[in-house]
Amino acid sequence: MTHFQLRPATESDIPTIFSFIMQLADYERLKHEVVATEARLRETLFGETRYAEVIFAVVDDQPVGFALYFHNYSTFLAKPGLYLEDLFVVPSHRGKGLGKALLAALAQIAVERDCGRLDWNVLDWNQPAIDFYTAIGAVAVSEWNTFRMTGDALETLASSSGVVGTPQ
Repeated sequence: MTHFQLRPATESDIPTIFSFIMQLADYERLKHEVVATEARLRETLFGETRYAEVIFAVVDDQPVGFALYFHNYSTFLAKPGLYLEDLFVVPSHRGKGLGKALLAALAQIAVERDCGRLDWNVLDWNQPAIDFYTAIGAVAVSEWNTFRMTGDALETLASSSGVVGTPQ
């Protein structure tokens, strides 16, 4: 197993976070959907309101993997949860335990923060990831479908509500 450390990201890590996002998007064949910028990451990860957190797997002082996550909430459990948005390890460091270590760190954070669960999505064609997740004890939640609304559809729905302002 590779000797590595895990550490939280700092604002100076924005270029690395952006690079990992682009590499992940390329792997997932979704690079054409990326509209994120380093400036936007700086604002949303390290600005006044921090919407997500990042931890790195580091080998020889060089980040070689990351996990980007944020809190969600379960009404059924009446507890917060953690949602893993992105998990990425550079190809030359895969198979060395770094992905599992990042997930274990998230599990530890979830337990420390009294979260009821840790959730994430995986593309249905990504069999290596599916195999990895099931091998560490994760269970596919097949009775649920993920829905998403972005762009024009999101704007249209938001403008059709007839409600002025947002709930306080």
